[in-house]
Amino acid sequence: MLSEERVKELLKKLKDLKILVVGDVILDTYLYGNVERISPEAPVPVLEVEGEEFRLGGAGNVAKNLSSLGVETYLCGVVGKDEAGKRLRELIEGNSIRSFLIEDERPTTKKTRVVSRNQQLLRIDWEDRSYISGKALEKILDVIKNLQVDGIIVSDYAKGVITEEVIKTIREKGVFYSVDPRPKHRELYRKAYLMTPNEKELREMSKFEGSVEELGKKLKEELELETLIVTRGEKGMSLFTEKGVKHFPARARKVYDVTGAGDTVIASITAFKLAGATWEECCELGNVCGGIVVGEFGTATVTPEKLLKAVKLNS
Repeated sequence: MLSEERVKELLKKLKDLKILVVGDVILDTYLYGNVERISPEAPVPVLEVEGEEFRLGGAGNVAKNLSSLGVETYLCGVVGKDEAGKRLRELIEGNSIRSFLIEDERPTTKKTRVVSRNQQLLRIDWEDRSYISGKALEKILDVIKNLQVDGIIVSDYAKGVITEEVIKTIREKGVFYSVDPRPKHRELYRKAYLMTPNEKELREMSKFEGSVEELGKKLKEELELETLIVTRGEKGMSLFTEKGVKHFPARARKVYDVTGAGDTVIASITAFKLAGATWEECCELGNVCGGIVVGEFGTATVTPEKLLKAVKLNS
């Protein structure tokens, strides 16, 4: 495990970084309450609502994770001309993120989770998954071309923002970029500097059955990826580079909620790589950061204080 001094050194360097997150911004809504009876109208539980909470989800959660680590963070995505879009803007402003949210005719992507005693009962989604086009696409391409940053994170939730034109423009910019993928867009990610699928996504993107080692090596080769990191839940993560394959054990002390863990992992690994960490150090830190957020309910983030505390516990 990394020393506390090394982690402090890397955290200090994060403050000099500028990273752009491009992708599908989502408003995560939580309805909390108690269930004490079944509806007389249908065999379903009745939730007596006690509270409502709004959080940044999708690409917004990636940006929030970067910002909470001290990175100068920019966010580019699409929202609708609706109350959910307004709420997203307020959340972004409150998290010291510089936003380039483009208004479109589509509704803002929104996920509402109905929760009782920290147990999710139901999720309700509002979304339009058609690909962006016209002026909205042009504005996103302009942001990517003109913004001066050290690196870009592609947060693909398959809600329409990540298109062939968007990836082409990112690739042509010539900066380091990483991808949190969706299997349906497999071919778009060719020649990425880093891709971070989970094990399920790896298997969906592979054309044959096999072990994680076999599938990872083949996918890295087929898509000409510089680096591939496969997140594997309680099994940790596997790093694929030109040197070969290396496995890193999970660092979670308890698993409470895995929502948004992938956002935290790609944010932390990308940031620490751009700060000068080795890939091995990035995986160690990514595991620790992921372990922190799965120990909290909902889309959580990592702060330097939380990270240093976790590093001490794991050393």
